[in-house]
Amino acid sequence: MKKILIVGAGASGLACAIKAKGKNNEVVVIEKNSDVGKKLLLTGNGKGNFFNDNFDISNYNSNNIKILKTIINDKNKKEILSFFDDLGIIYKIKNNYYYPFSNQANTIKMCLYNMCKSKNIKFIFNEEVLDIEYLNNNYIVKTSSNIYKVDYLVIATGSYAYPKTGSTGYGYEVAKKFKHKIINVVPALVSLIGKDNITKNWAGIRTEVELSLYENDKLVKIESGEIQLTDYGISGICVFQISSRISRGLNNLKKENVIINFMPYFKNKTSDEVIKIIDKKNKEYKNYNLSNLFEGLINYKLFNAIAEKNLIDKNKTWDSLNYKKKQELIQNLIAYNFMVLKTKDFSFSQVCAGGISLEEINIENFESKKQNNLFFIGEILDVDGECGGYNLAFAWLSGIKSGCYLRRICDKN
Repeated sequence: MKKILIVGAGASGLACAIKAKGKNNEVVVIEKNSDVGKKLLLTGNGKGNFFNDNFDISNYNSNNIKILKTIINDKNKKEILSFFDDLGIIYKIKNNYYYPFSNQANTIKMCLYNMCKSKNIKFIFNEEVLDIEYLNNNYIVKTSSNIYKVDYLVIATGSYAYPKTGSTGYGYEVAKKFKHKIINVVPALVSLIGKDNITKNWAGIRTEVELSLYENDKLVKIESGEIQLTDYGISGICVFQISSRISRGLNNLKKENVIINFMPYFKNKTSDEVIKIIDKKNKEYKNYNLSNLFEGLINYKLFNAIAEKNLIDKNKTWDSLNYKKKQELIQNLIAYNFMVLKTKDFSFSQVCAGGISLEEINIENFESKKQNNLFFIGEILDVDGECGGYNLAFAWLSGIKSGCYLRRICDKN
């Protein structure tokens, strides 16, 4: 009987175990934590957003996007959803986001774990893999407590992101040992740290904006949504959506600037056009100071911070400003230039960008092209998606495909 060892009991590892188990093999999962799916419990703020109906390559990043594109398709979308149907999960869709009907991430975790137990998949908890060798067509896996000899090895250890969930990036060391190329690993879905003293004054503000990302002064992406202003920079989902591109760019010494429109209802208007609109409003409210005049147009705390940045007294009137001052103020309200110094570190990132190059992986079954019977799945690969269930979608898909392949080859023997 063939033995399959999966290192890591996260999303991809559990999916692989379920699909790999057949009549002619033994599937064992080693997990350094005391339970499965620790990171799964964080998805969707605990509500379990596990997939997105817009399963499209445009929502993914990779240095080998052409390779990834071959498996991000409707056929595999149906396979992922069929997998969850088989788990017995009733789900609902809200704004393309898939959630279990219970609205609890624990539902996803327990349905996966229960299915594993029903298939007699063995779990070994609280053991950390220390070394792996390949001898005489077998993998010898040394842990903190035991030594295992297996026919097939699956690395599903996750990345450097969210180390508090147990992720240490050990899988990268395994990949290096077997001569795999690692694309520089950087934080993704993460907040941005800026070069600006205004951040202390705007900390705690949440507001709707439009963001335009400029890389080396070239527009590369536009996002809109709620932003969170912090004492170090900017955060929020729309910021996370551009953070992977920024992380990669900074790593390659590119200049990254985020232009923030704090008044997105004035989209596509120039500062001169906005000034005319404010002129008209000012005529209706002649006795208002600047803070009162902009009330209703923008968060008052944010306006006051930007006015202070421009050395403008918020208690002055609009008419007291010369045209140059008006232009400076409006420009900072509709096209604020946020210069990105760096991102927050791996402790604050939801996922990583970079990882094992897809060029060295058989994308149809996730087996290494450099080492027989060795598989890499999930976040350890050079694939990262936007917020909304895309990273989990890739985890499920890589686990399903590798698992199905392992079951087939074991059944043949």
